[in-house]
Amino acid sequence: MRYLLFCFFFLAFGTAISQTVLGYEDFISWVKAYHPVSKQAEITLDFGAQTLRASRGGFDPVLYFDYDAKRFKDSNYYDKRQTGVRVPTWAGVELKGLYEYNTGNFLNPEQALPPEGLLAVGASVNLGQNLIMDRRRLALRQAQIYAEATKAERLQILNDLYMEATESYWVWSADFQNVKILEEGVDLAKQRFEMVKESYIQGDFPAIDTVEAYTQVMDRIYRLQSAQIQFFRSTQMLNTFLWDENDSPLDLLETIIPENVLDEVEFAYDKGALRDYIFYHPQLRLTDFDIESLQMDRRYKANLLLPVMKFDYNFLSESLSDFNQAVFLENNYKAGFTFAMPLFLRRERGDLGLAKAKINFKQYQRDLKLVQLQNKLESEIYNFETVQSQLGVYNQNVVGLRKLLAGEMTRFEIGESSLFLVNAREVSLIAAQTTLNDLAAKRKAAYAKMLNAAGLGFDEVLLQGN
Repeated sequence: MRYLLFCFFFLAFGTAISQTVLGYEDFISWVKAYHPVSKQAEITLDFGAQTLRASRGGFDPVLYFDYDAKRFKDSNYYDKRQTGVRVPTWAGVELKGLYEYNTGNFLNPEQALPPEGLLAVGASVNLGQNLIMDRRRLALRQAQIYAEATKAERLQILNDLYMEATESYWVWSADFQNVKILEEGVDLAKQRFEMVKESYIQGDFPAIDTVEAYTQVMDRIYRLQSAQIQFFRSTQMLNTFLWDENDSPLDLLETIIPENVLDEVEFAYDKGALRDYIFYHPQLRLTDFDIESLQMDRRYKANLLLPVMKFDYNFLSESLSDFNQAVFLENNYKAGFTFAMPLFLRRERGDLGLAKAKINFKQYQRDLKLVQLQNKLESEIYNFETVQSQLGVYNQNVVGLRKLLAGEMTRFEIGESSLFLVNAREVSLIAAQTTLNDLAAKRKAAYAKMLNAAGLGFDEVLLQGN
């Protein structure tokens, strides 16, 4: 179900009886707050947060219990029980504590324990491979990088939404102003037709002048209808950006109008600041995060070149109080040492070489991306400044056409001009006014595109200067 955009404007402006202006700032704030894409951008942060949480699970303590028993023909072959806890640490050392209780007639002699069972507290330490980096630490570090990357991804999504919404608003505003201009043109043509018809009846004008005046009415009605179609389309496009707090789409009321596209606004920007900010562009930062993640993978692959050397040691005791009297590697302990190393390391060296190649590939991609972003920014800066210059030139053109029309009207009133010339002057002015509106919309859209090219949007920093 589609809702009318009434509640928002009732709260913002009070009861609307006549036309109510939907200002650009109100519109853009509404889009940021409720548009689905804006909400999607916020969800990307959850992706990073939940991935980070999952990776931290690799360091969660693990509580376990093992039970294994065999009885056959009234004989207790064995009854083995073991419960304990393992605690992985960031330093690559795994702490552990356990309690074992074994009984039975056919136990392996090495599994024979005191009647009350046996306690053990110890640690497993990697002395070679996995000492500096292991899979758990790799997953956590990459998850931390990804969580930061989602912030840049969110910013890029919002920047694109800001640019699209801004462009749609000012197109809608220009189309609205064009409809008003053409409506005035139709009214003038109708008034002129009635005046010419009355003058014809009185014998002042020939009949052909009434035909010309009537054709002008028809032509302007046609142009007005075309402008109304365009305004309807831009209104529908604008509606796609309007949603309420319940995630339902909204339709603009007919009484809701835009602010005038010709109204002066302050474009606060500094070309030098924009060119500096390009180095913090979200797209560039995403590439940097990819490189950082690949660097972590390279460190892990380099660590795999080391031999596997793992030392395992456990203090053994029948009671907790005996641990204070335990002497390292002298009595009451269980220890082990593992060593392993491939002779040629072809797999490890190949994986490390592949990791380095991926980094080099991504680095070249980053260099290219920076140049592309810089060139796009320069293009958008040039486009904005050019359109701004065109707008100033064309504004003077409209002023001149108004003077020509006023002069032609004066000549027509004293009988020194014709209806044809007046209509021609008026048509030129109407066309120039609609072009001026379109240029004004292009200038404001060009400003949004320029900010987007620099990596700015809803959350833009204020770049003062000119």
